[in-house]
Amino acid sequence: MIDLIQEIYGTIQRNKLRTVLTGFSVAWGIFMLIVLLGAGNGLINAFEGQTRDMKMNSMKIYPGYTSKPYNGLNEGRSISLDDTDRELTATAFSKNIITTGATISKGSVYLNFEKENVSISLDGVFPSYPELEAIKIKKGRFINERDMKERRKVIVLHEKTAKQLFPKSQPLGKYLNAQGVSYQVVGIYTDQNSFSPSALIPFTTLQVVYNKGDSIDNITFTTRGLTSEAENELFEKDYRQVMGSKKMFAADDDGAIWIWNRFTQYLQQQAANQTLHIAIWVIGIFTLLSGIVGVSNIMLITVRERTHEFGIRKALGAKPSSILWLIISESVVITTFFGYIGMVAGIAVTEYMNKVAGTQTMDAGLFSVTVFENPTVDIHIAIQATLTLIIAGTLAGLFPARKAVRIRPIEALRAD
Repeated sequence: MIDLIQEIYGTIQRNKLRTVLTGFSVAWGIFMLIVLLGAGNGLINAFEGQTRDMKMNSMKIYPGYTSKPYNGLNEGRSISLDDTDRELTATAFSKNIITTGATISKGSVYLNFEKENVSISLDGVFPSYPELEAIKIKKGRFINERDMKERRKVIVLHEKTAKQLFPKSQPLGKYLNAQGVSYQVVGIYTDQNSFSPSALIPFTTLQVVYNKGDSIDNITFTTRGLTSEAENELFEKDYRQVMGSKKMFAADDDGAIWIWNRFTQYLQQQAANQTLHIAIWVIGIFTLLSGIVGVSNIMLITVRERTHEFGIRKALGAKPSSILWLIISESVVITTFFGYIGMVAGIAVTEYMNKVAGTQTMDAGLFSVTVFENPTVDIHIAIQATLTLIIAGTLAGLFPARKAVRIRPIEALRAD
């Protein structure tokens, strides 16, 4: 064993540059694979983080315009929603619907507190809103049934809005002025990714204060028993048919109402994540192959340069297995050593990425989206990838080794 180690060491010493270049291709292959996997995981984790707190079993219904004629009515008609549509949704589909809610909005309202002000959209919502949307109450409370019944002028602010209006004081209990209407701050909410966050007030309050009547902007509800894409598509078809009968549009008119199904969106996102993951592995594997090809080439060159030596060994009685073992061992040593270096370097880079940009977000005032999160690779995957490279490197050295074993001593001794 010691003789074998000394011989491999001597061979490497005599061919330092060639060994280093081959080793670099091996290390680079495993390094790039781990870094690509880490970066891909960062993107995938960010995508999943955006929907982590969302109710995946929920749908949101928006009104639209008819794209087909119906019972003598022309296409292009505007469809509106009202509270009776929300009630119909709850009663007609009670088997599949758990909770319903609705939203109406008043845009571009100026909120003022002392010298601070902000232009924001007011959303009138139901008490079930936190059950339907990905929000959390950070301080205070949310809108309750009594607020709805009494049409109270209470308001729940997003944490970023609260910081803008109350930079030096505690907002809870304070009164805001909304273009002549006074609202008391009862709660502060937060969400994971804020895109133009709204201020939330009771649904009934917004109806009365801003003269919205019975109209609503959208209907939201959570579902049960819809566990596959096919079941969700069937539910959407039935829902369009029921709403079409009431609102006078064709059941197959997708433009009349727009259904945002978060479950099917989640399935599509998972498919996209899987595609990204596969693409990263394909790129990484081809990068690994370049290192394996490098090992195979160096072994072929080694066999050609040492043909005369192998002939002398065989003439002196060396067994073919000893020559085979010598070449394969050299391949394993190069692949293992440089593969380990590449693995360690790759893990170090992913940990550095995690430290520097592990929770990377795009933040522009009231707009905040997480775009990169926890770009690391599981240590077991890194080890498995390195072991795969070592096995592949061994196989890459096997073919040149078999060629060396098959050389006849007389032919080998004649070689230059």
